[in-house]
Amino acid sequence: MMLRRLAQFFLALAIFTLVSAHGFVQQVTIDGTVYKGNNLNVGTPAPSIIRLVSTNSPVKGSTNSALNCGQDAQLASLVGNANPGSQLEILWVGGTDGSSNWPHNTGPLMHYMAKCDGSCSTYDSTNAEWFKISELGLEADGSTWYQASLSSRAPVNVTIPSTLAPGNYLLRAEIISLQLAMSQGGAEFYPACIQLQVGGSQTQGPTSSEECLFPGCYSDTDAGILTPNIYNPPIQYTFPGPPVASFFPGGPSSTIIASSTSSPTATGQCKLSGRSTNEDVVKRDSKNKRMHKRRLVRAH
Repeated sequence: MMLRRLAQFFLALAIFTLVSAHGFVQQVTIDGTVYKGNNLNVGTPAPSIIRLVSTNSPVKGSTNSALNCGQDAQLASLVGNANPGSQLEILWVGGTDGSSNWPHNTGPLMHYMAKCDGSCSTYDSTNAEWFKISELGLEADGSTWYQASLSSRAPVNVTIPSTLAPGNYLLRAEIISLQLAMSQGGAEFYPACIQLQVGGSQTQGPTSSEECLFPGCYSDTDAGILTPNIYNPPIQYTFPGPPVASFFPGGPSSTIIASSTSSPTATGQCKLSGRSTNEDVVKRDSKNKRMHKRRLVRAH
C-alpha cells in the first residue's frame, strides 16, 4: 500500500512538473494601457485582445497548423488600440493560471505582424501573410539567452514600426525553446496572437518577399530550429524565418538591443523591460540575411 501511494505521489508530481514547465501570454500593455488575458481552461473567457489557446504545451513540428496562433486559438472579442511607434509589453508566464514564472531559458523571442481582412476580432488567420518586426536571441556574452530573463517575470517590450500604415493587425509573439532541439522535431514553439488596430497616417508596409505563412515560414531542418550544437560554445545562432522587414527607417535591422531604460527601442528591435544590465547589442548571424517567402501548398 505504501509503495502504491508513493507511486501515485510521484506520478502526480511528474504531471504537475510537466504542466508547470510550459506557459502562455497572460497580459499585454500598450502605451501604459493594460489588457488582461485569460488563464487556461476557463469556462467562459473574459473579453480580451489575446487569443486564448487550449493548452500551455508547445506546438511541435514546423508544419503543424497550430503554429499560426497557438493550439485551438480562439478569436478574442476585443481589439487593442495602438499607433506607429507604440510600445507593447508582453508578459509570458508558466503553468495554466500564471502562478508560476516562465520556465525555459534557451532559444529566441520573435515578433511578427499580419494585416487582418476586416476587424481582427472576426479574422481567420489561417492564410495571414506575416512579416517579422523584431527578434531577440543571445546576450553579449554569447551564451546567455534573453529568454532566460522571462523567468523573473520581465515582460518583453516590442515597438510597433514607426512608419507602419494604419489598419487592423495581428501581432504574433513567439518563443522557440531549443532545449530539446539537438534532434529534428525537438524544437518547442510557443506562438500567441494579439489583436490590434493601428492608427496614424503612415504609408509603409512589407514587400511580398518579406512575408510568409504559418505554417510555411519554417522548416524542421532550418539552422535556427534544428540546433545540434546549441550547448556547445561558442554558439553561432541563425534566426529562422524571414529577416526583419526592410521598410523600417534606416533599412532592416541587423542588431538586437536590450536596455534597462524605459525609452523606446528602434523599430525592428525589442527589449526586456526591467533589466538591470547596461545596453547590450547582439549581432545577427550574417547567414540569416536571406529574404524568402515559403508558402504552404494546400491540396484542393
